[in-house]
Amino acid sequence: SYTHVGRSRCFAYWQEFSKCYSQADAPSQCRVQADDYLECLHHTKEIERAKAVRAEFIKQAEHQAKEGRKVADLLADGVIVSVGLIQRDGASDGKEQ
Repeated sequence: SYTHVGRSRCFAYWQEFSKCYSQADAPSQCRVQADDYLECLHHTKEIERAKAVRAEFIKQAEHQAKEGRKVADLLADGVIVSVGLIQRDGASDGKEQ
């Protein structure tokens, strides 16, 4: 069985939310802290941003493919990892662009 040792990665956000909630007159005053905590737990904004970055990358690759570059060459030049674009070292070696 798995036992968690130490604090969870979102514990600090939970503490901020709890502190705000205990001192607030209305729960809506803690919307920012609640959003931060939920983002830490579920990464919804991060995932949406990664999807947008990936969609833009594909859109640009398709546009460049229409201009004559092979889609396979475009995809080999740039790889999307997690939430960012990482250019492969030496991606333009020996290739005309």
